[in-house]
Parts: sequence; C-alpha cells; structure tokens
Amino acid sequence: MNKVALVTGASAGLGVEFARQLSKSGHRLVLAARRKERLEELARELGNARTIAIDLSTKGATAKLLADLEANGESVDLLVNNAGFGLIGRFAELDARRQRQMIDLNVGTLTDLCRAVAPAMIARRSGAILNVASTAAFQAGPKMAVYFATKAFVLSLSEALHEELKPYGIKVSCLCPGPTRTEFGEVAGFGGNGMFDKVAMTAADVVEAGLNGLHKNRAVIIPGLLNKAVAMSTRFAPRSTVRRIAGAIKY
Repeated sequence: MNKVALVTGASAGLGVEFARQLSKSGHRLVLAARRKERLEELARELGNARTIAIDLSTKGATAKLLADLEANGESVDLLVNNAGFGLIGRFAELDARRQRQMIDLNVGTLTDLCRAVAPAMIARRSGAILNVASTAAFQAGPKMAVYFATKAFVLSLSEALHEELKPYGIKVSCLCPGPTRTEFGEVAGFGGNGMFDKVAMTAADVVEAGLNGLHKNRAVIIPGLLNKAVAMSTRFAPRSTVRRIAGAIKY
C-alpha cells in the first residue's frame, strides 16, 4: 500500500495551506473536498496530489472515501481532519437541517475517519492524526451554540486518542486556532467583522504551528499568544462569566 497524507476540506482556507506545506515537505497527498474545480487546480499546482470531490457531510460519504483510497492502493499515514464549518445565529432560528449537517461533518465524519485509519496505524506502529478544532472548544458559544459544541467534542476526542495511541508510536494532536483569515467567517455569516479581521492570524501561520506541534506530538496546539491567553483564561473564570462574555461578542 502506498502511504499518503489525507487532507479533508482541502479546497479552501486551512485545507489549501495544509496541502501546500505538506507537499513542500515531500508528502504524497490525497485531497478531499466538495469543490472539484478548486481541488484539481490545487493538485496541478502541487504536482504530487490526487483529488476526491466529495461532500463529507452526506450519508455514506466516509465509506465512499475509504473505498476510493483502498481501490487506489493507498494507506493513510497522516490524516488531517480539517473539513468543517460554522453557523452564526440563534439556535432556535437557524436551519435545523443545516445544523445537523454541521454535526455530521464536524463530529461524525471526523470520528469515522479517525476510527478508520487507527487500526492500520496501530498495526504499523506509526502514523499521525491532526484534528482541527478551535479556541471555541474551550467554552460554550451562545449564537454559535452547535459549532462550539462540535469543537469541544473534537478537543475531547483528540486528547483521549493522544493517550490511547501514543504507546503505538502514533501522534495525535488537536489544533485549536482562533480567528484566521479564511472563508470561514463568510460561510458562518460574519464576514467582514472588523474586530475579527484585526486579530486574525494567517492560514499559513496557523498551519505551520499545527504541523510543528504534531511533529512534537503535542496533544493540544493553540497558535498565537493572544489565542493561548483567551483559551487558558476560561480555566480560571466561572463558567457563568465565560458564557456571558462569549454571548456578548458582536460577530
């Protein structure tokens, strides 16, 4: 089996930057995302990648992706679980179907892929998994309730897998970026927010921090001093205070 790095959500934002930086370090890539044209353009740029155009939020998508890898004789040596999205709005007013899609992608697909690649990594006693969460994982998020909850799941799962798989030589890290200059804000519904844009990091810096942290097998990676301070402050303030502050943020 040919070893590959699988990057989900590879057609935009952090996913594109993961692909570029991994390509430069010599990885052979499989890029998965919905937007076929963007994927193919990126693959042409990189030269050492192939693409799978797939909506990973749909039923059966994970199985289809894994079947494609097997049919091409590929074994995942590095999994970057980057696919995901957020929505802003009141929980009772946001589209229920869309919120469920968020859970299915941010939580369901990520979990399925971790479970799918882990046995082979254990057998080889090598491999790495990088799950992309957010500083949102550290507190509740009124007006982005489901998104924050999905990222809390990703953080908890990743920390547990970090401990479970470490004895087999497998690295598992959770990347928790704060505001980042990608298309995320526009999809979520708060594109062009002045404060968000002012403190946002570049995708290149976030990805570099993530890959460096994974190389060192850090369980939790929070890029940027400000993001670290914000994430750590939630450990000391009362939860009631933290959620009121989060709810007062103007997106």
